[in-house]
Amino acid sequence: MSDLTFNKIAGAVLATGLAIVGLQQLTAGVFAPEKPAKPGYAVEISEEGGEGAPKAEAPIDWGTVLPTADVSKGEAVFAKCKSCHNADQGGANGTGPNLWGVVGRKPGSHPGFAYSSAMEAFGAEQPVWDYEHISAFIKEPQKHLPGTKMTFVGLKKPEDRIDVIAYLRQQGGTLPIPAPNPAAAAPEAPAEGAAPAEGAAPAEGAAPAAAAPAAEPEKK
Repeated sequence: MSDLTFNKIAGAVLATGLAIVGLQQLTAGVFAPEKPAKPGYAVEISEEGGEGAPKAEAPIDWGTVLPTADVSKGEAVFAKCKSCHNADQGGANGTGPNLWGVVGRKPGSHPGFAYSSAMEAFGAEQPVWDYEHISAFIKEPQKHLPGTKMTFVGLKKPEDRIDVIAYLRQQGGTLPIPAPNPAAAAPEAPAEGAAPAEGAAPAEGAAPAAAAPAAEPEKK
């Protein structure tokens, strides 16, 4: 190989190396990450009970709301339950028990229906389906009574539950409407000079918020 050929090859290799180094420097200059002048911060997600979480539901004063409840609307809401229940006198059991007379009836006691062991245990402790327990159950059946056969998601709106319970009470219910007790659902008065706190706790002696049970009566 002549000296001229060797020089050409060496020059080409050197030029290629310089080109690669130059491209690396150029790329680093164009795409170099820029640090923000002010560091950011992590976004915290509020957990249940924190700010932005669903507020606790106020207790229901059954003596006040039942006499003015919309029974026809309750019957319409009950249409969601008819795939499993009927509320007719002498009606047959379905996927769930017949609900005629359920308001005031002992839980897990309707003849001919095979209740879950959870419902049977509940009936052994609870003498009757009262307004609070029906409301709590039809609001969140699986949460209120783990192990129940009832897989219904529940009636989350208090007004829907009130109207449905008023309707079911007309369907052979035997539980009297209690005397009104507005104080039970009233928030505790703030200390003198203090601004009332949002979501303040109920007055002393009041039932705890969200104590009202929910959704389709008679757990299966």
